[in-house]
Amino acid sequence: MRTPIPLPLEPMLAKSAPELPVSTDARSWGYEPKWDGFRSIAYFDGDDVELGSRGSKTLTRYFPELLAALKEQLPGPCVLDGEIVVRRGAPGAERLDWEALSQRIHPADSRVRTLAEATPASFIAFDLLAEGDRSLLQEPLSVRRQALERLLVCARAPLHLTRITADPEVGRRWFTEFEGAGLDGVVAKDTGSVYSPGKRTMVKVKHARTADVVLTGYRVHKSGSGVGSLLVGLYGSDKVLRNVGGISAFSDVRRQELVKELDPIVQRDENGDYLRGEGDRNRFSANKDTSFVMLQPAVVAEVRYDQMEGDRFRHTVQFVRWRPDRDPVSCTFEQLETPLAYDLERVLE
Repeated sequence: MRTPIPLPLEPMLAKSAPELPVSTDARSWGYEPKWDGFRSIAYFDGDDVELGSRGSKTLTRYFPELLAALKEQLPGPCVLDGEIVVRRGAPGAERLDWEALSQRIHPADSRVRTLAEATPASFIAFDLLAEGDRSLLQEPLSVRRQALERLLVCARAPLHLTRITADPEVGRRWFTEFEGAGLDGVVAKDTGSVYSPGKRTMVKVKHARTADVVLTGYRVHKSGSGVGSLLVGLYGSDKVLRNVGGISAFSDVRRQELVKELDPIVQRDENGDYLRGEGDRNRFSANKDTSFVMLQPAVVAEVRYDQMEGDRFRHTVQFVRWRPDRDPVSCTFEQLETPLAYDLERVLE
């Protein structure tokens, strides 16, 4: 495929911040919803479409319905930066569905075709990197955005143009409201900046909350020594302890310390050997060791998380501190903040 920019291209990235930056005389910011999907750069040469991932791997074969839509709707050769998402729910109550999106990555062509019909994806465009034989990488975002709006003036589902605003108050309102539709924050972009592949020149503000969880087990580090990750759970209304996610990212020293600290609450059989459980398997972990050392539900930790996906944490949570003052059975789902429902269709208007 011939394009005026390198293929594949590493997308421009964002760095985290606690709050949205505000425009000054020296810099003007635009604010966009932060979509929770697969980051993708779409290349169209007038005949064929290629979809590249954030890691420069191809996503093309997994989304045949998007290839057809982009070929039909794009008026000419171009390169779009955007997000692939899957929508679910009845009209008036739609939201993003990460689990359905993750299932789209499947090795079997027959399964790919079935899922394309059962859970069709959408492409949310938020930047234009090339048009025709012209690269726009060195143009400021304000110019690229105007060109993108002209290009997609007639776009219709499953191709969408993301919203943008220069008003930080609107951005803050989106941050709160759009979470109910499955989005996970707001991105701020310098409207005078060029496109910088692989560099964290944008700013992202994501939801961050804390919860008290019960340790249920740990997985041994891939090195074979120390704690690789801690498994955590919450009690449901039926008093059953359910696994809701894990904590990782420990230093080498801390991994070894945790083994000793947790030894008193390890569950053992009649011979004194560690009891082990088996974690859930999916296509991503089919060949991985998902076993874990089982712990007595006696220790509570406070963790930081961004959002829930069903009854599990959407991402790996961050350890904050131990909570020896908390009774494990008091760590229930009821403590979690539930965002107000918001129809995804209203985000896409």
